[in-house]
Amino acid sequence: MSWLYLVLAIIFETLGTTALKMSNGFSVLLPSVATIITYILCFLFLSFALKTIDVSVAYAIWSAFGILLISIIGIIFFHESINFIKIISILLIIFGTVGLKLAH
Repeated sequence: MSWLYLVLAIIFETLGTTALKMSNGFSVLLPSVATIITYILCFLFLSFALKTIDVSVAYAIWSAFGILLISIIGIIFFHESINFIKIISILLIIFGTVGLKLAH
């Protein structure tokens, strides 16, 4: 069940970061409210996951997959630039996360 909580935390963190971008510095009401709600849910589910998953592993997975998802969203929906260095850097973060899990 803890892994499901971690997945939910990742989803809500990604939604929260997307809403934060859309809030334009908290100047647009609906995305601003969505940011607050989704981050509350994100940290709630992350706290549930941390009951049985080591914090180092959970945080690494949470942040790595959050980076991957928000990078994809940024490229597709916000037309952010992508280049070889960015791709390699994101892959290194993910490989590092996998390494932490395997070391456990």
